[in-house]
Amino acid sequence: MSSAKRLFVMRHAKSSWDNPGLDDHERPLAPRGQRAVEVMSSYLQSSSIEPQLVLCSSSRRTRETLRGIAVGGKHLIEPALYAATCEEVLVRLQQLPEDVTSAMLIGHNPTIQMVVLRLSNHDGSGVADPRRDAMKRKFPTGALATLAFECGWADLGAGRARLEEFVTPKGFSGRPEVAAVAPVSPA
Repeated sequence: MSSAKRLFVMRHAKSSWDNPGLDDHERPLAPRGQRAVEVMSSYLQSSSIEPQLVLCSSSRRTRETLRGIAVGGKHLIEPALYAATCEEVLVRLQQLPEDVTSAMLIGHNPTIQMVVLRLSNHDGSGVADPRRDAMKRKFPTGALATLAFECGWADLGAGRARLEEFVTPKGFSGRPEVAAVAPVSPA
């Protein structure tokens, strides 16, 4: 499995609705979102998740999420990801350089949930996947899905990836120190 690539798909953390007149693109993280970012940052560090490349929507809440999780790699803030469809995100992922073995996408629902579902579409196999079922029901703010696949980025498409992990900030009870030891429950 040395040729496996990884795609980490993260939904931005909870945003604030305190200023109803603020343009959606400019909404910041809410205090709950800031706490979730701390939890997920701890989880990413304890799991040694370091993507080589991060594609991030240009919205304020996604940029604040990226800043808060403090992952390395090259960061690309892409305005087109703000309102991108599932198909547009897949096309963008297919354009990644083949020498990139791990990438992260930080974006918005419902698009990112649809991307993960499309790439990990194993419904026809008849094998139950509790993690995928949980993610199919809800992809909460701050959640992270980890996908692995053997093909190149250009060939990435429906059913080509497998869902390795799905974690949410709530799964760590809001305590960053728990992230290092918290079991990832499939439900």
